[in-house]
Amino acid sequence: MDARRRRLSPAVAVAAALLFFPMFFGSHTPAAAAAYGEASGDAGVTALQKHAAFFDKDGDGIVSLSETYDGLRALGLGSGLSSLSAAFINGVLSPKTRPDNGTAPRLSIYIENIYKGIHGSDSSAYDSEGRFVAEKFEEIFAKHAKTVPDALTSDEIDELLQANRKPGDYTGWVAASSEWKILYKIGKDKDGLLRKEAVREVYDGSLFTKLAAARINDENQA
Repeated sequence: MDARRRRLSPAVAVAAALLFFPMFFGSHTPAAAAAYGEASGDAGVTALQKHAAFFDKDGDGIVSLSETYDGLRALGLGSGLSSLSAAFINGVLSPKTRPDNGTAPRLSIYIENIYKGIHGSDSSAYDSEGRFVAEKFEEIFAKHAKTVPDALTSDEIDELLQANRKPGDYTGWVAASSEWKILYKIGKDKDGLLRKEAVREVYDGSLFTKLAAARINDENQA
C-alpha cells in the first residue's frame, strides 16, 4: 500500500484501526516492550504486544483510555469520534485483559494479556498467545491466491473467510469478515488486488505507524 492512498482515505483507515485493535496494532517502542517483559531484542514479546505499543504512549505496558484516544487522533480521527471509539475499544478489551491484581484506572488495557482479545474463525496467523505464525500467513496465499500468486481478489477473500469459519462462532465470523473487508478496501491496488506485502504490513505492525507518519507529513506540507 502506498502512503498516498492511505492519506487520501483517513476515515477508512481509522475504521480499520477500530476493527483491528484487538488483533492488529502499530509498531512498538523499546520502553513499552520493556514494560511487559522484554530484556533485550524481541525476547519474550509477542507480535500483538509489540503492535499494541503504538497506543502505549508512556511505555508502561498499559493502554489507558486517553492513550487510545491520542492514538486514534494520530491516525486522523476527529475528537468526538475518537472519544466514542476509545470508550468502545477500551470498554471491550479492558475486562478481557485486566489481571485480578490490576491497579490501573478503569477501562485500561493490559498489553501483556492482549492475546485474550483474539477471536476465532480467522487465518491463525497469530497463535493463541499472540505470536506471529509465518507458516499460517503463507498459507493464506498458497491456498487462496489463485488469480495472482502474491495477491487476493475480493472473491478470494470471501473464499478465505468461508474456509476459516468455525461452526457456531458467529462473533468470529463477523469480526474476521469486517477486518478483511476493510483491509481490502484500504489496501487494494488499482487492479483490485490486495497484495501480500500490504497484508504483511498489518501482521508485522507497520500499518498504523505509517498511517500516523503520513498524517504528520500531510500536516507539515499544509
